[in-house]
Amino acid sequence: MNDREYGIAPPGYRLPDATRLGRVRLQVADLDRSLGFYQGLVGLRLLRREDGMAELGAPESDEVLVELRERPGVRPVPYRGLIGLYHFAILLPDRASLGRFLRHLGASGVRAGMSDHLVSEALYLTDPDGLGLEVYADRPRSTWLHHEGQLAMTTAPLDIRDVLAAGGDQPWSGVPAGTVIGHVHLYVDDIEAGAAFYHERIGFDKVVWSYPGALFVSAGGYHHHLGMNSWAAGSPVATDEDARLLEWEIVAPGAESSVVHDPWGTAVRIRG
Repeated sequence: MNDREYGIAPPGYRLPDATRLGRVRLQVADLDRSLGFYQGLVGLRLLRREDGMAELGAPESDEVLVELRERPGVRPVPYRGLIGLYHFAILLPDRASLGRFLRHLGASGVRAGMSDHLVSEALYLTDPDGLGLEVYADRPRSTWLHHEGQLAMTTAPLDIRDVLAAGGDQPWSGVPAGTVIGHVHLYVDDIEAGAAFYHERIGFDKVVWSYPGALFVSAGGYHHHLGMNSWAAGSPVATDEDARLLEWEIVAPGAESSVVHDPWGTAVRIRG
């Protein structure tokens, strides 16, 4: 089973416990419009911009979290979604930051989805091209529950007032230092094919596998570095003509740099 109280280790290579995620690279239709969202609304810091490309990160760090690649004319993501990105997730360092961000969204007149997942509390947004974004904060790992080998995760209503109270009176001034990419969540059309690639080949542990239509995998006992769901099964795969996730990074200490493609064509860069 595993050397932890929950999860299923892969049959072969296993990603190191210290594995984390690096940048996500997105294809967008209009770079200025997307910067208005990711820099102006979300509060990422612009690190570099050149013709048709921008890199964004958090304060006090030169690490790129989000890279935007402009391709004018690409189609927005349809409401039902495309096989590819469901959302990527920006992890804030504490609940107080999430509370300040929630108040900022309200003051900006922006509507967001909101969920309590037991292990974390999350806000959900859609960018100008229809790409999904989660902004969340983890609960302390000591409070996470597990049952019969699985980590306990669910989707429940968020206690909005309590999260707002955690933010105190400080205004939102952009993502704080310590903000990282926490996880990526993909639409797939075959969970078993996704498991064969990301669990058996890449080396993530399975941590939640009874969530309806979904599988969550991670390294080091985290609740998930990657989610996969089949909720858009039957939809087409995102192409070069669509706004989409071009690539995401797994940072695994000791790994040799390589790029592989999952069964639906999304590039996964693995680096040490």
